[in-house]
This record gives sequence, structure tokens and C-alpha cells, in this order.
Amino acid sequence: MIMRPGQQQLLLPLNPGFMWASLFVAMLLNMLPLGRIGWMPDLLALVIVFWGVHQPSRVSIGIAFMFGLAMDVQQSALLGQHALSYTTLGFMATMIHRRLLWYPLFSQALQVLPLFALSHLIELGLRLIGGGVFPGWSLLLAPLVEAALWPFATILLLAPQRRAPEPDANRPL
Repeated sequence: MIMRPGQQQLLLPLNPGFMWASLFVAMLLNMLPLGRIGWMPDLLALVIVFWGVHQPSRVSIGIAFMFGLAMDVQQSALLGQHALSYTTLGFMATMIHRRLLWYPLFSQALQVLPLFALSHLIELGLRLIGGGVFPGWSLLLAPLVEAALWPFATILLLAPQRRAPEPDANRPL
């Protein structure tokens, strides 16, 4: 892979257990009874997009669909509402993963903002079609909060894969 100088350091291979643990922790955080405030970020969507960008062969559309169904059941939402939203996010993340990784973190956050906005728009549209009530205009803040959390999620979720910066005789890379 061709990299610009100083752009990105080499990463260790991903531990699949860490990836699955991060997905389950994000799902559990989404399941907290916080009253589902309108501006509350969807952390599971953030983690699905992150792993869809960084590990597209491991986090597929099917995994996003399964987590979406779990969120639908837990929130007693219209069955398929989160599933469709997360599936769309997974597809879009794998579609842009090669291009997105060339940019710095804050530019990446701006580029994933439309994905999060589309996700919330899909959920809102399905909720309104199913006879639900409009949750309020604070819903517009959720994609902004999720995009603002993107750099922090990247630093946190890539931390176990970071290599030591100083090579020595025992660590040639």
C-alpha cells in the first residue's frame, strides 16, 4: 500500500476478540435506559462504521443487520428499523473505506457525517411511516455528535494495534 510520508504507522494485526468486544460494548451502551434523548449519539452505528472502514472483510452487512435486529428488539422499535439503518451504514462504510483512510482524522469525520445523517434519516422515516411521533429537532444534533466522536473512536479502537515507535533488535519493524 502506498502511503504518504508520516501519514500512518504500521499496525499490528487485529485481534478479532477486541473487535467483537467493542461491538458488544457499544451495543450495551446503546441499551442503557437514558430515555433515548434525541441528540444522544448511536455508539453502535459509530463502531459499525469504524470497523466497516478499517476491517471491511470482517464486519459485513450481515453483522450490521444482526446488531440492528438486536437493537430493534431491545428498543421495541419497528422490526427492521435499525437493521435497515445499520445495513446501509455498513454498505456505505465498505464502499468508502479505501478513499476515507487517505485523509486525516478531522477530514474523515466530515466525510462520515453524511453517513450518520442518512442513518438517522432512515430511522426517522421508518418511525414516521410506522405511525410514530416526531422526536423533535434535537435529532439533528445526533449525526454531528457522532461525527465529532469519530477521531476519539479511531484513537481508542486502534490503540491495541499501534506498534512501538522505536524499533530495536527484537522488534525490527
